[in-house]
Amino acid sequence: MAELSTADHGSSPPRISIPRDYNAAHDLIERNLRAGRADKPVFIDDAGPHTYGDLARRVDRFAHALTGLGVRMEERVLLALHDSIDFPTAFLGCVKAGVVPVCANTLLTANDYEYMLRDSRARVLFVSAPLLPTFAPLVAKIPSLEHVVVSSAVVEGHRAFADLLTGADRPFEPAATTADDPCFWLYSSGSTGAPKGTVHVHASLMQTAELYARPILGLQESDVVFSAAKLFFAYGLGNSLTFPMAVGATAILMAERPTPAAVFARLKQHQPTIFYGVPTLYAALLASAELPARNDLRLRRCTSAGEALPEELGKRWSAHFGVDILDGIGSTEMLHIFLSNRPGDVRYGTTGKPVPGYEVRIVDDHGAPVPVGEPGELQIAGPTSAAFYWNNREKSRATFQGPWTRSGDKYVQDRDGYYIYAGRSDDMLKVSGMYVSPVEVESALITHAAVLEAAVIGCEDEDRLVKPMAFVVLKSGQSAAPDLADTLKQHVKSRLAPFKYPRWIEFVDELPKTATGKIQRFKLRARVAAR
Repeated sequence: MAELSTADHGSSPPRISIPRDYNAAHDLIERNLRAGRADKPVFIDDAGPHTYGDLARRVDRFAHALTGLGVRMEERVLLALHDSIDFPTAFLGCVKAGVVPVCANTLLTANDYEYMLRDSRARVLFVSAPLLPTFAPLVAKIPSLEHVVVSSAVVEGHRAFADLLTGADRPFEPAATTADDPCFWLYSSGSTGAPKGTVHVHASLMQTAELYARPILGLQESDVVFSAAKLFFAYGLGNSLTFPMAVGATAILMAERPTPAAVFARLKQHQPTIFYGVPTLYAALLASAELPARNDLRLRRCTSAGEALPEELGKRWSAHFGVDILDGIGSTEMLHIFLSNRPGDVRYGTTGKPVPGYEVRIVDDHGAPVPVGEPGELQIAGPTSAAFYWNNREKSRATFQGPWTRSGDKYVQDRDGYYIYAGRSDDMLKVSGMYVSPVEVESALITHAAVLEAAVIGCEDEDRLVKPMAFVVLKSGQSAAPDLADTLKQHVKSRLAPFKYPRWIEFVDELPKTATGKIQRFKLRARVAAR
């Protein structure tokens, strides 16, 4: 069982003591049974509550069924499951059996899924019934795929997930895994192109809980948590599975998309104390006519990740609900948040300071440290770094360099030690010989009353010099009046250095995003290049 070292006092970084022989699923389940929580709800999904004891039985039945299908230790299976009790059952059942679950984004295309199935050589596909039509044309094309198991419905010709759990209640002896064994994969979100199979080890799950959930969030057994970010996302996996199970809390799971109406319904019905969102969602919630009153909810902590939270959004949320949003940054490669604002120390417009247990540095193109106030690439050293990218040695070597993981994010550290996001390395613009952060321009645009969202890219002018171009989504009820573009340009000039304003503004109905809410600026660049 993982424990926080007794040496974690004072200014020394916390150290997580995890034994060499370690199975993450066994730890997460058994620590709660030993603590007498068998009858306490661990998850409340759309069908109702499920206790820690129920989950333990489901996981053992699943692990027995999985081995009965002939899946062996270290082999992969693909999970394309909506957020319900079936996801943690499958995820933890695989991990307990030493089988490696590959968590797939549930909003992708058939081509994406074919790539993942071939790349991972998955033996079994576990899929939610609404997603089955997307996978149907692929099943016969994947040589490694032997079984398709369908969750949430009975589909003729396929095994039903529920049928796997009809076996006798008998314990499953956890696989003899080690702390450094491959535990699960997450595919990178694709915000910069092709996804990569990111391999994480057993020790990393508990380390994220002990380094971030306990000390930064102050997560307790009495908390009820709700994450709009889904379980297939690194952020959501920690939020809804690892963190609550690490302390014995309860998590709300929602299968449908996180629209404002759906999110508000769960916030009001289940009264979670901790809410995890992303900037795009916070903007939509604040713009909704259904925004609840402060006293309708009982939130004590809110977090944001995925992209930098604009200062304006954070301040508006805090003013309305009386709860700060703790903006932070994590990554698929680092598994969860390593740089964060924290209770009592929130500075909107920044990503806060390093989470204890992690080191960060900002370097130039040659790997040399940059002066305070200058932009450079953020690199991270910490215990939750992925082991490697599957079947991709070149990119593994480029990203994982000794103890340091390259983030691909540009950051600036201010004189007070706070870190300020300056965009992706490939999104940064150099205008008139000076760096311009797309995020900074986007943040200025959304302070205008008519703007809901904005994305900024570089575009060449008639002299082939790069200048900012903005794509803007207007709030409901707003229209693109003939002079609105000029108004927005002046709005940005009034807030930023004049050279940073967007020379062109295009009004669009929506922005291209990954399933986790990150704006895909590379798609906007491709759209402009194709004209």
